[in-house]
Amino acid sequence: MKKLIPFIIFLSPSSAFADITAKYVTAASFSIDSPYVITNAAPSTYSISGNNITTSTGTGDSVVTNGIGGLNLGSLSSGVPALVNTNKSVTTAGSAFSLSESYQAGDSQQSAITPSSGIATLPVLGGQTTVISGGTAGSLGLTSLSSGIHTCTAGGSGTSCIASTTVQIEID
Repeated sequence: MKKLIPFIIFLSPSSAFADITAKYVTAASFSIDSPYVITNAAPSTYSISGNNITTSTGTGDSVVTNGIGGLNLGSLSSGVPALVNTNKSVTTAGSAFSLSESYQAGDSQQSAITPSSGIATLPVLGGQTTVISGGTAGSLGLTSLSSGIHTCTAGGSGTSCIASTTVQIEID
């Protein structure tokens, strides 16, 4: 029995002492969108089509037979090209004819647009315009419970909130 005592002492549980440190860090990030504008001006367009029609451009000694007018890109005024007229006449008198002609003057070049108080004042354009008025701070806040549940109050429109908790456990 005396020979078993050292083995019994060796196999018995021993006490261990360790320092345990836990750190909880909760953080929130709020963002508020700034106002912005996306606008696409309408382009200038010209088209012509027909049957039994003779076209020409110019006048006097500068007539171009079978010429088609259109947009003079060499002559821009505030970004809008000048229109070159197409002269039209029925080729065979007394016969059926068809003619379709269309012209749309595009939007002129705009000056800089400066948003004020979250809203931009814009001219009326023929193209698509999207206006984002931007966010308002309102009542920004974060509520964190010990269970790790966070509730963000992001304020007015155009705001967002992201919350997180980081847990770090250290055993010495």
